[in-house]
Amino acid sequence: MASVYDHVKLLYDQQLYSNVVALGGLVLTVNDHASDSPLLPSRLQTYTCYAESLFQSGQFKKAEKVYKKLQQIKKSVLKSKSGSTSGQNNKAQSQPSPQSEAQREFMSDVDIKYQLHLCLVQQRQHHTAMNTLKAIPANQRTPKVHMALGKLFHESGNCRAAIGAYKEVLRECPLALEAAEGLLQLGMKGIEVNALMLDGMSSLNCQVDWLNNWVKAHAHLHSQEYTQAIQAFRQLDERTALSDNVNILVPLGESYYYYGDNANAALVLQRAHAMEPLQRGLDILSCILAKERQMRELQRLVAPLQMATDINGPEPWIALAYSLFAAGKHTKAAYFAQKAYLIAPRHIEALLLKGQILIELKKHPEAVTHFREAQQICCHRYEPHKGLVDCYIAMHRFREALTIACSAVKQLGQTPRSLTLYASVLMKDPVSVTKAKTLLEKALQMDQFFLPAVYLLAELYEQEMTLELAIALLEKQVELRPTCKLHQMLGDLLARVHEEEKALDHYAVALNLDPNNRRALEGMHRIDSSAGKLDSSYYLPVGEEENTDTTYDAGVDVADSDNENEVDESDPEAAFSDLDIGMH
Repeated sequence: MASVYDHVKLLYDQQLYSNVVALGGLVLTVNDHASDSPLLPSRLQTYTCYAESLFQSGQFKKAEKVYKKLQQIKKSVLKSKSGSTSGQNNKAQSQPSPQSEAQREFMSDVDIKYQLHLCLVQQRQHHTAMNTLKAIPANQRTPKVHMALGKLFHESGNCRAAIGAYKEVLRECPLALEAAEGLLQLGMKGIEVNALMLDGMSSLNCQVDWLNNWVKAHAHLHSQEYTQAIQAFRQLDERTALSDNVNILVPLGESYYYYGDNANAALVLQRAHAMEPLQRGLDILSCILAKERQMRELQRLVAPLQMATDINGPEPWIALAYSLFAAGKHTKAAYFAQKAYLIAPRHIEALLLKGQILIELKKHPEAVTHFREAQQICCHRYEPHKGLVDCYIAMHRFREALTIACSAVKQLGQTPRSLTLYASVLMKDPVSVTKAKTLLEKALQMDQFFLPAVYLLAELYEQEMTLELAIALLEKQVELRPTCKLHQMLGDLLARVHEEEKALDHYAVALNLDPNNRRALEGMHRIDSSAGKLDSSYYLPVGEEENTDTTYDAGVDVADSDNENEVDESDPEAAFSDLDIGMH
């Protein structure tokens, strides 16, 4: 006759976890009050099924308590067993009891601690989760334990321990690609990682023809050799059987983004997202779409997230935050950015987004703190340097801005972005304008399509009253890669040299690309009303860029769209600290 414990196991085997939770809780309560305790295997089985079902149901705090209770029961069994072994004869030792054989079918201590660690991670108690896994003796740690420890060590900044854990994973599982990428992220050379993987595969008599190129591509990516990384990933996508694989396209898009080529990064990441909804790369794609004012694509990207009830990881929250940020809803964006930050405090995109929001809210000292933290985590990224420069310029601390821009050139190398950033600060001082012009011209020699350098150089030419050079520069760029701002700036310059008809044509093109471009509208109205020469205050101030990393023109009436049941935007700390704000 089947007992109630057998029915608990039956429900668990059929994956009816909610039913196990309902029945298991009642059965265990009856156990606690029963005068005659049931057999040990039945109790262990019930506790195991109950704990696993709670975990599968998302009740992590309750599952943690049951796993700990299961640990206590097993410890008490071991103590009673060790006390009784002295009186057992050799025959009994050679023939274990049915009860001890049944215990082997249940969770081991290692598995219980691993599940406890998962519950703690879900509750964001990462330090306690790490200590739980570290309590497992080294000789009993399985690859999944080493992998979990490697991730926790990596997130906490303990690089040496993380490298050791990832190596242990690769020794037993040489094709654990996540562990291999973790080693590359921590600075291990690609040739060393490749050798470690090949040693393990040779013992298994296994060969993978694309593995060497995969390691090489990721090694270039994590060594900040972005042009080589782009080339390696493109070869994997175009010349191997890995074509159209999301796991190749996403790092390719990241390589483009880190290099500063947002256009190609967006194309690749959108291609990957069309094949399979992204998790990794979703934050970067939403950032690019927000900067480029591609609002329809951004809303289409986040629409499924707005309906989701089980968002995991920081990337979806960052995507939602960018959609609100681009619409001018800064306080709501701050709420979602804080959600991402709490899930992964060292997530670079969450820190950068929070810094950008604080700049928009005119909280520059707080923004500096976030950009500083991002710079410490990823000093090779351009965005933290740019954010710090923007903050110090806004606070009129030009000496600090110049120091940050100079260090960016040293750390990032002489790239078009770093040189343009340095030049944008030098332009603030009339004494160093000539040096700024030299740097901008050098940046354009490296990349003739780098528009931020084009904008600044055109402004310098205009400031020096060499309008012919500015017009020639902009006309060349309009033919190569037309943008709204290029046409608008060209219209301004043509209006100044009294070529009103050509100016109107460029204003019309600019408005066709962006109907909300205020400067193009004003320029057209000034010409139509025959107001004569445009006011000097109409032109862009020196150093201002289109689509900077910290400014997103909403194109909507923020006061009308962001005032329902909302925290006052003058107090961003409330949005960052009080997570009881409702999600609208």
